[in-house]
Amino acid sequence: MAGNVKNPVDFDKLPVNSGEHTFEDWDIKFKQSHILSSKCSGPPVCSEDKGLYCPFCVYNRELKMSHLPDMVFPNNILSIAHKTGCSIKFIALDALKHVKNKNLHLKIACSNVWKESRQDSGLIEQEVQPFDWTFSTDYSGTLGGPWKCEDTQLRIDMERLKQKEQILFFHELTLFEDELHDNGIASSSVKMRVMPSGFFILLRFFLRVDGVLLKINDTRFYHDFTTDFILREYTSREGKVCELEIPIPAMTDPNICSPMVPVVYSKYEKLSIMSSSQNNT
Repeated sequence: MAGNVKNPVDFDKLPVNSGEHTFEDWDIKFKQSHILSSKCSGPPVCSEDKGLYCPFCVYNRELKMSHLPDMVFPNNILSIAHKTGCSIKFIALDALKHVKNKNLHLKIACSNVWKESRQDSGLIEQEVQPFDWTFSTDYSGTLGGPWKCEDTQLRIDMERLKQKEQILFFHELTLFEDELHDNGIASSSVKMRVMPSGFFILLRFFLRVDGVLLKINDTRFYHDFTTDFILREYTSREGKVCELEIPIPAMTDPNICSPMVPVVYSKYEKLSIMSSSQNNT
């Protein structure tokens, strides 16, 4: 029993894997560590009187959700920063801030057979929860510094990205994940690769509610080192499983099923790198 554990794990003291690299005018940093603790760390780490809060309390105060995903990685952070001060970060807390605090009118019981087999799952009538229990997020990264953001007709050249090129750096992080009481999965992850010509980032939210729904929210970033901007493309794909012609095994892999799920929304932006002086003129 938990009460008999003499030396409980102190999550705050577990090691953090980190790295820092510089390519052209960009500094790239990442941190990677343990999941969020399931309870408050208590004094002296967490003291409301002193305005100090442990990661667990920070997440609960900031998000005000009925419950958090099964696995949240507060120390998994990827950031890129240009010498001008423009930066982009990918953080679990900000990703979860984009989960809507409203009822999700989606019953995952689409048949009596399905319903009878999952009476104890806790998800049959989940639409009564005061937030989106699938943790669907349209998070597209956290911008910092003097960016100039505008809609664009430019598109990321995916064929160019398929060309063989030396990989100077690659890293992948999970921001959060939840198995929806064993009835699917909701996950947010980010991965980045740097080539001699530029870099590419894919931020992905993947949702599979077994037998009911597939959703894939992708944000792609591409920067050619010879240009002064980043292209950011956001696409949201969604479809009811009963209307999709996708083999069941393929539904577990977003890389395979993504092209077979219809796009319901897209946004294309040009993020121009500005210096502070340019931004003030």
